[in-house]
Amino acid sequence: MEAANRGAADCGAPSIGFNITLPMEQAPNVWSTPELTFRFHYFAMRKMHLAMRANALAVFPGGFGTMDELFEILTLLQTGKAPPMPVVLFGRDYWGKTLNLETLVEYGTIDEADLSLFDVVDDAEEGWAALVKRGLHAHIPLEDDVLGEGPQRE
Repeated sequence: MEAANRGAADCGAPSIGFNITLPMEQAPNVWSTPELTFRFHYFAMRKMHLAMRANALAVFPGGFGTMDELFEILTLLQTGKAPPMPVVLFGRDYWGKTLNLETLVEYGTIDEADLSLFDVVDDAEEGWAALVKRGLHAHIPLEDDVLGEGPQRE
């Protein structure tokens, strides 16, 4: 999340931070907007709040936490327990080596149609195009509404 928060900070946009309390973790991300930074005790609560508020999911190479959040969202989409949302995985090489979802199809543990729940891309332009193709719309805050509390322009 740090990369997304820093990108938003670099262009002057507010960004949300959903931190988890862990014994070996540092303080909340310094790039997230302080009044939009929240700390959670339980992973499940953090994940639920992320999923409830997301308009899309962009997933970059990561470890167990990344895989956990990715599979949670895909399961919610697969079962219809979450409204449809665009999901994009960045890095064909990484995802091609770490996930072999075709094996899950082969063994009948997921349906081949489940592979259409997401796109895999390599760069920002391709990622944005995939998100837009799947229904994401840019929301531009009004100038006097930096924290996104007022009406939005389409």
